[in-house]
Amino acid sequence: MTSLDNRIRVYRAEYRMSQAELAEKIGVTRKTISTIEVGRFVPSTIIALKIAKYFGVPVEDIFKLQDDDTPTVSDT
Repeated sequence: MTSLDNRIRVYRAEYRMSQAELAEKIGVTRKTISTIEVGRFVPSTIIALKIAKYFGVPVEDIFKLQDDDTPTVSDT
């Protein structure tokens, strides 16, 4: 089964920011940030893009698929 790992906590630590501060900046609740960080909630595309935009990095730098065996176009 594919799961989604994230590095939100790493980025928050780098910028010395709390979950509540990040949540306020992107317009969600602290609980949303918390549940995304621990993997209990998969964020919407909009939330994922807002987090990446806030930190100024591509979304793939924050979110990564784990155990993903989806073929790529070069596999066919």
